[in-house]
Amino acid sequence: MTELAALDAHGALIEPTTLRIQRLLPGPIERAWEWLTDSDLRRRWLAAGAMDLTPGASFEFVWRNDELSDSPSERPANFEPESRARMQILTVDPPHSLSFEWPGAGEVSWALEPQGDEVLFTVTHRRVSDRSLLLNVSAGWHMHLDILAARAAGRKAPSFWAGWRALKVDYEQRLPA
Repeated sequence: MTELAALDAHGALIEPTTLRIQRLLPGPIERAWEWLTDSDLRRRWLAAGAMDLTPGASFEFVWRNDELSDSPSERPANFEPESRARMQILTVDPPHSLSFEWPGAGEVSWALEPQGDEVLFTVTHRRVSDRSLLLNVSAGWHMHLDILAARAAGRKAPSFWAGWRALKVDYEQRLPA
């Protein structure tokens, strides 16, 4: 078993307000980069929205989580069918890394690292200011990355909302209060 095969699929707090979560994706790195930066591919696992990959540029993510799964489940009552957020690119180093400011939710960094025929994708979400937001983004990133890994490998995507609900309860027990 490789070290990467032993990685926990769950995110972990690496600092009190910083979550890190990782997944292995099929390579090469340029293909993985497309899944992150191409709006049509990204909408299949996270959110749509064209990105100008220039530091300082703003862009909008449009989430439609009901559409992410091959077998959708019921959306929680406090979530809308669509949500939007305006982001700002902080740094970009194609095809290795990208970071952006998410107003009200912190800063997100994406990093890609070749690992043989695969690519290690690391999401680091910094400055998550309160526990409620931390639980939502932990379960959210976990499910979004599970869907990305499935779609990039040509497999059926798991149910976003069913998984998110279960993972939110799981993270509530895993992450310190």
